[in-house]
Amino acid sequence: MQKSVRYNEGHALYLAFLARKEGTKRGFLSKKAAEASRWHEKWFALYQNVLFYFEGEQSGRPAGMYLLEGCSCERAPAPPRAGAGPGGARDALDKQYYFTVLFGHEGQKPLELRCEEQQDGKEWMEAIHQASYADILIEREVLMQKYIHLVQIVETEKIAANQLRHQLEDQDTEIERLKSEIIALNKTKERMRPYQSNQEEDDPDIKKIKKVQSFMRGWLCRRKWKTIVQDYICSPHAESMRKRNQIVFTMVEAESEYVHQLYILVNCFLRPLRMAASSKKPPISHDDVSSIFLNSETIMFLHEIFHQGLKARLANWPTLILADLFDILLPMLNIYQEFVRNHQYSLQVLANCKQNRDFDKLLKQYEANPACEGRMLETFLTYPMFQIPRYIITIHELLAHTPHEHVERKSLEFAKSKLEDLSRIMHDEVSDTENIRKNLAIERMIVEGCDILLDTSQTFIRQGSLIQVPSVEKGKLSKVRLGSLSLKKEGERQCFLFTKHFLICTRSSGGKLHLLKTGGVLSLIECTLIEESDASDDDSKGSGQVFGHLDFKIVVEPPGAAPFTVVLLAPSRQEKAAWMSDISQCVDNIRCNGLMTIVFEENSKVTVPHMIKSDARLHKDDIDICFSKTLNSCKVPQIRYASVERLLERLTDLRFLSIDFLNTFLHTYRIFTTAAQVLAKLSDIYKRPFTSIPVRSLELFFATSQNSRGEHLVDGKSPRLCRKFSSPPPRAVSRTSSPVRARKLSLTSPLNSRIGALDLTTASASGSPTTPHSPAASPPPHTAAVLESAPVERAAVESSPAVDATELSPGRSPSTPRHLRYRQPGGQMADSSHCSVSPASAFAIATAAAGHGSPPGFNNTDRICDKEFIIRRTATNRVLNVLRHWVSKHAQDFELNNELKMNVLNLLEEVLRDPDLLPQERKAAANILRALSQDDQDDIHLKLEDIIQLTDCPKAECFETLPAMELAEQITLLDHIVFRSIPYEEFLGQGWMKLDKNERTPYIMKTSQHFNDMSNLVASQIMNYADISSRANAIEKWVAVADICRCLHNYNGMLEITSALNRTAIYRLKKTWAKVSKQTKALMDKLQKTVSSEGRFKNLRETLKNCNPPAVPYLGMYLTDLAFIEEGTPNFTEEGLVNFSKMRMISHIVREIRQFQQTSYRIDHQPKVTQYLLDKTLIIDEDTLYELSLKIEPRLPA
Repeated sequence: MQKSVRYNEGHALYLAFLARKEGTKRGFLSKKAAEASRWHEKWFALYQNVLFYFEGEQSGRPAGMYLLEGCSCERAPAPPRAGAGPGGARDALDKQYYFTVLFGHEGQKPLELRCEEQQDGKEWMEAIHQASYADILIEREVLMQKYIHLVQIVETEKIAANQLRHQLEDQDTEIERLKSEIIALNKTKERMRPYQSNQEEDDPDIKKIKKVQSFMRGWLCRRKWKTIVQDYICSPHAESMRKRNQIVFTMVEAESEYVHQLYILVNCFLRPLRMAASSKKPPISHDDVSSIFLNSETIMFLHEIFHQGLKARLANWPTLILADLFDILLPMLNIYQEFVRNHQYSLQVLANCKQNRDFDKLLKQYEANPACEGRMLETFLTYPMFQIPRYIITIHELLAHTPHEHVERKSLEFAKSKLEDLSRIMHDEVSDTENIRKNLAIERMIVEGCDILLDTSQTFIRQGSLIQVPSVEKGKLSKVRLGSLSLKKEGERQCFLFTKHFLICTRSSGGKLHLLKTGGVLSLIECTLIEESDASDDDSKGSGQVFGHLDFKIVVEPPGAAPFTVVLLAPSRQEKAAWMSDISQCVDNIRCNGLMTIVFEENSKVTVPHMIKSDARLHKDDIDICFSKTLNSCKVPQIRYASVERLLERLTDLRFLSIDFLNTFLHTYRIFTTAAQVLAKLSDIYKRPFTSIPVRSLELFFATSQNSRGEHLVDGKSPRLCRKFSSPPPRAVSRTSSPVRARKLSLTSPLNSRIGALDLTTASASGSPTTPHSPAASPPPHTAAVLESAPVERAAVESSPAVDATELSPGRSPSTPRHLRYRQPGGQMADSSHCSVSPASAFAIATAAAGHGSPPGFNNTDRICDKEFIIRRTATNRVLNVLRHWVSKHAQDFELNNELKMNVLNLLEEVLRDPDLLPQERKAAANILRALSQDDQDDIHLKLEDIIQLTDCPKAECFETLPAMELAEQITLLDHIVFRSIPYEEFLGQGWMKLDKNERTPYIMKTSQHFNDMSNLVASQIMNYADISSRANAIEKWVAVADICRCLHNYNGMLEITSALNRTAIYRLKKTWAKVSKQTKALMDKLQKTVSSEGRFKNLRETLKNCNPPAVPYLGMYLTDLAFIEEGTPNFTEEGLVNFSKMRMISHIVREIRQFQQTSYRIDHQPKVTQYLLDKTLIIDEDTLYELSLKIEPRLPA
């Protein structure tokens, strides 16, 4: 009997040598001996699936080895200690890590091991687990089970095939037998036929009986068939098929329109531009044409084939099979994918080409083609991006009306899944290019053109109507009344805010825009935003009383030109706060970016763009974030998908804050997080800035100096410092001029007029801010002011809480500390300096510059040198900045959530109690606190409930006595009140389509109900008249009301009236319509074309783009857009990341809705008219209306 196993010792030693040299894991472990509590330290080496152990690290021969294949490794608890030892020994034993290797076969004792560190133990366990090949064994077992299962299936199929073969043979035998019987019966029948025919010919009674029988059989068959058909028509299946067919008919019409759009794109733009590129002086190259129109022609040919197939299917009506057409379309989706991926680059190339005036002139000629119907090239390039989601919605509707056993259901589901994959990519690209298309659309509306909008990095923020006050003379505002009709007409301006510029335009009667010749394009880096509040002089008080504190000023200081001031009036305080918040944020972004640039660049060789580029977390995809190719307003890639933590981290990143990201986040945060979580993050940033701010952000704040710049700033020899901090000296202070206290809305002090940031505090400005620089106060054009510093020791001594205006020189601002002096080249400073300003000091100075002195308990020396102070101040500024935006632009969040409001108030009160708070921070917190504490501020608007509950109204008048103008005005007033009352959170989550829609979106449902009530009122009023002439007059009057609504920009009211006139009960009254004048019918057609749903309401969208608020758009258009976005893409990816591209698209739509909500009409409420319009007793239901219509004009006999 064999007692031992032979093995090749040489081979084992060779493997041990390889294990020592190339082992997967090597190191010292303690191995438990056979005795109960004896541990021996050995040196272990793991190679493939063999574990060797040696007496020591230098031992050449292994003391033993273990084969690990099939083993398992698990953590073991620490053994109990026998006896009490020293405390240090007990702690050392507690910290050791124990684990056991269990072998798969019996008779082999487990291997007990321990190590000193837990991390090392985990690495050993992981390495042993991989060496055991456990995963491979499990996979082998799974594959073996699948193999056995497949063998069983094959055997079962063989048995079933054999049984079917026997059944077929039996059936063939039975068929042959039946054939023989039929042949025998036919022969017998042939023999009997002569006898029967002779009998029938001879008996006329039998002929009559057979005729009656034939008639009765036919009658019974027809009656039974009629019953079957009627039952089927009333069945749910037939109803479902009718809806399905209607969906197909609508799809054919939409496809026909889409093919026509592609035909215009190819024949009106692509082919003419190809010919132009081949001319002698081409305005565009062939490469650019290919880049702009990639695959456009191929897509047109593809959809022409698809459209022809759809029309061919209509020939087989009522049976419509479409799945095979989608099977043809699906393999061609790679063409669409190329078009989608190229879409952003296409629009960028188009924007670059438009800078060529020859190309721009040629393109405008092409767009003037009547076939384009006033649409621009970028509009046609965007149409294919919306087609695939439209197919998805159509397939959703088809599947809803397709039975589960239908022959093409599986094919439709497969097509839907493939189209949804492509739709996700399309939604991302549409979101990324939304800004480019918006800029190009605005640029095309401006008659003179605007080159700054061709910069693809320029981000659109907001637009709206403001009133520009006439020019200022001698510091006195012209005494004009806010309600003056001339001021409204002559001073009304259409304003557009971008991240870098502010455009002021006038709108002509045709809807086109004209830039103002002076001050039409304002560069925000040259602007200072001022709100006149708490003014002490008579002018400021007078202007505040005249304008109702709705005015704000933009002081512009262009280089090489005299400064000037633009005074604008907002329609309401809420809209004024929104405008000022956005403008100040844009200015802060530009100036803080410049300030951070100088701080970082003076502290390191690495520039700020390179720092941001080198931070992989800002542009490199990771498991919790994914970026797009598009850059935001801060030159950082936009977020496509991200976790909630990364979004909150971006919100609080101190290096930058993109206003487009902030707007999107505040509009949509409730989809993926809660207000409490956002506030908790802001609170953490304020209370624990060093633990809450990303580590990379802190590292870049205090980048270590990599270069030797010396300790001194040579006069004017630091070009970067000179460039960033140089500015014209501030205005001279005159004893005769009264200082105006101006609240500059931002969080850092204006070190200069170019990159110094604004402050939120009430800082003294010399003279009126509207007064231009006097020659004595302005330096010569060739003189550059250079920022220098006094020694820190002297700065602490010279700082004083107040600055005497009489001591201010033209070279120093009253808000600038004394240790910061402007020195003109060639001049001498009063206090010579030999100590340079460090980067951290420069940031501290910039942050604290708005204050007139040091807060108690914190001197300037500590401020300048303390880096922690910089971080705390910057974190406080960021928290106040976000809260300012949140409170001023999203006040509904706090009105509906009292707990959130109280938490914000508590946070602001805690900020105000901070003893180290800077003056401008204290002022900013106080302003936010004041805005949040005001209940129903500036809320003088009427509400629908107030109008309904009015009991002292006079008796309502009848339709005949009410003028069309009053009807149109009051309809507009009611529509805008209802539209304005919708909180923007109801637009999130598609709540209006859910079963509990009345609870989730009560205001949207109220708007829908109001629309239906007004439409029913119009139809009921027309049907109340018995004679034809009265009905025709009523139709003409309602059409006139709709036309006045068009002039008032109430497109919702237009649609209420036109939809009522298109109801079946009224539209079928041919005799009545014959009495209506041709002019009224032509006007009716014009109104219907404006509000038509054709092409996703393309005419209505174009009309809204060319009109100035106030306006009431049709809410259903925006709800369709939101449903379109919701159907195409989910809120979260499969990995649980937030789809932030979708959030941006939703934010763009919500922002456009809120633009129309915020601008109110100046229409007086007339109770007698509104009481008639809201009287529900006048409304007749739909069935009764149709019965009345049949009584008035009965159906003609067929």
